[in-house]
Amino acid sequence: MRHNETTDLLHFIDASPTPYHAVAECAQRLRNAGFRELRETEAWSLKGGDACFVVRNEASIIAFRVPKKVSATTLAFNLVGAHTDSPCFKLKPNPQASSPGNWQQWGAETYGGLLLNSWLDRDLFLSGRVCVITKTGVESRLISLTKHRYRIPQLAIHLDRGVNDNGLKLNPQTQMTPVIGLSDGNAGNLMGEIAAAAKAKPEEIGAFDLYFHDAQPSEYGGLHDEFVYAPRLDNLASTHAGLSALIAAKPGKTVSLFASFDHEEVGSESQQGAASNMLPAVLERISLALGLGRDEQHAAAARSFMISSDMAHALHPNYAGQHEPDHKPLLNRGPALKSNAKMRYASDAPGIARFTALCRSAEVPLQTFVSRNDCPCGSTIGPICSTRLGIQAVDIGNPMLSMHSAREMAGSDDHPRLIKVFKLFFGE
Repeated sequence: MRHNETTDLLHFIDASPTPYHAVAECAQRLRNAGFRELRETEAWSLKGGDACFVVRNEASIIAFRVPKKVSATTLAFNLVGAHTDSPCFKLKPNPQASSPGNWQQWGAETYGGLLLNSWLDRDLFLSGRVCVITKTGVESRLISLTKHRYRIPQLAIHLDRGVNDNGLKLNPQTQMTPVIGLSDGNAGNLMGEIAAAAKAKPEEIGAFDLYFHDAQPSEYGGLHDEFVYAPRLDNLASTHAGLSALIAAKPGKTVSLFASFDHEEVGSESQQGAASNMLPAVLERISLALGLGRDEQHAAAARSFMISSDMAHALHPNYAGQHEPDHKPLLNRGPALKSNAKMRYASDAPGIARFTALCRSAEVPLQTFVSRNDCPCGSTIGPICSTRLGIQAVDIGNPMLSMHSAREMAGSDDHPRLIKVFKLFFGE
């Protein structure tokens, strides 16, 4: 069914075609809620009751709320972590030199573990950031080209008669190049479109990070609006849930902190990824600004807890055999606890028990997810952050289908439940 929180999620996703747009949307919502922006290049001053946020490289964001009364001997952090990026196609720096016939194409790199076939025959927009060289330096400008649509057309079955019997096999270099127009007549110039959107001349464009994305708006689906169909549910749904909960939560006894990082889909090893120094540095600077000494900072970390939130695999009705027989999360039955013996997820018994208690207090149903032994699972920011910080953590996520597709599917009832659990966690 429809919920205000789920409807707002769909609006949030449509406003966030790239990590840069997602962070800009998060920042604006935080400002509207009274949060103050801090900058890593400046000194920080904090007091009890402060609500602040910090952005790194336009693609990762950390927001936090300080308890009204701060005690160096009891301070702890309650953290929710997510990520802002999703698998997609990233525009290559130079346009394609030549294409057969009169086609105009521009090559794109695969970003993350995307399902290639889901991008075929789909209307695409192009969005991201453009770095413009000005007389006073380099300016980064967000753009979203929604006036024109682009496409990666699939080969007709008449020219590939065995595709339904042998399966579709795609070469990402030679068969997944987007078509952006025709090269004859009054063909448009994509670089000209990019420059115009950035309010610059083509020769002023120094570089860009631009991504193709689904042009279709996010929607409800199913007989009773029990589903949501949208791009980037993995992991903007968790980003929206953590953000919404932090904004709505009342100050608790801990520092409530929400973080969403870029580059999770490609390993998190970047300036703004979860494996960077961003989160450790922010925790240290908060502690220092609140008057904690080095030893008290370590004690605060030992008292802290992190919920790593990333989407989980729901039971697929057409591929039930791909799931572990006794751990099959269902849509609209609540979040799933994710565990893995090889520690691809950060969950262990104490962390699982704590999140279970949270869900019980919030009256939210809870499920479990474990991969089959013959089907290795992916990983999340949970193990990375827990390892770097020495903070106990648990990995969870709302179930979904079509993960890493250009357009994904989840349950409409699950999203408000996750916000409810996070809100309770932040209020502790």
